[in-house]
Amino acid sequence: MKLHFTKMHGLGNDFVVLDATGTRGQNFVPTPAQARWLADRHFGIGCDQLLVVEPPQRAEADFRYRIFNSDGGEVEQCGNGARCFVRFVHDQGLTTQRRICVETLSGLIVPQLEDDGQVTVDMGVPRWSPADIPFLAESDDLIQTLEFAGRRAAITAVSMGNPHAVQVVDNVDSAPVAKDGPLIEAHPNFPKRVNAGFMEIVDRHAIRLRVYERGAGETLACGTGACAAVAVGIRRGLLDSPVQVATRGGELTIAWGGTGQPVLMTGPAVTVFTGEIEIPNIREPA
Repeated sequence: MKLHFTKMHGLGNDFVVLDATGTRGQNFVPTPAQARWLADRHFGIGCDQLLVVEPPQRAEADFRYRIFNSDGGEVEQCGNGARCFVRFVHDQGLTTQRRICVETLSGLIVPQLEDDGQVTVDMGVPRWSPADIPFLAESDDLIQTLEFAGRRAAITAVSMGNPHAVQVVDNVDSAPVAKDGPLIEAHPNFPKRVNAGFMEIVDRHAIRLRVYERGAGETLACGTGACAAVAVGIRRGLLDSPVQVATRGGELTIAWGGTGQPVLMTGPAVTVFTGEIEIPNIREPA
C-alpha cells in the first residue's frame, strides 16, 4: 500500500503527518509496528512523532488529532505537533479557518494561524494534582524529591495534557539529560511514564530548556515541555509571563496568566517535504 505523507518540524522536533480524514481517499492509521517503521531514520521516513489527522468525534471540534511516538505508543498531547497540525490542515486545503478546535486524547486544544505565519496554541490549563498527572506522591507539595540510581532531583510535576517532571539546573549544556532522562522517564512514581525537563533560568522572562521526551528520547524542542517549564517557573516565583524559551531547535514564546488560566504557546511550523512511501507487511511482535 502506498501512503502519502508530509514531513514537518517545529523547531527541529520533526513529524510525519498523515491525512486520515478520507478527503483524498486515505484513512490510514498506523499500527504500533507500522509507526515504529515509519519513524525509523534508517528504514522508514524518520521522525520523533507521527501525527494523524482524522475527522472529529466531538461536535464542537473541527478535527481529531492523534500522536504516535517513535516507539509506537500513542500519547495524549504534543505542542510542536499542534502547531504543525494547524499549518498542515491549512496547506492541504482541509480548512480555511485560522482558528480551529482540535480534539486530542487529553481534551480540546485551540490553535490559531497568525498573520506572520507563526502559530499560537491554547494548550489548556496546567493540572497540578498528582492524581491528574499521574504522579504517585505522598503530598501535593509543589517541589518533590525524586530518587533514582542513588541520586536525588528536586522536581515539580505537572500535566499539560501529558505528564512532565521539571527540574531547575544551573546549565542545560552540562545537565545530565542523557543519563538521568531515561531514569526519570521510567520512574515508578510516574505510572504512565513522564517527560523529563531540565530548565535553566536566564532571567525572569527567559529560560533555556532541554527535554527527554517519553517514548522519543531527547528532542530538539518540546512544546508541552516548554509550557510545563514556564508554568512551573511562574508558580515557583522564578519567572514572569511572557517567557522566551530557548531550545536546541529554536525559540518559543510562552504566556501564562496563572492559576486557572490556559497556557498560550507561539512558535513556527515548517513543511520540509511531501512524498509517498510503500508500507511493507509488518507484523506486531508476538
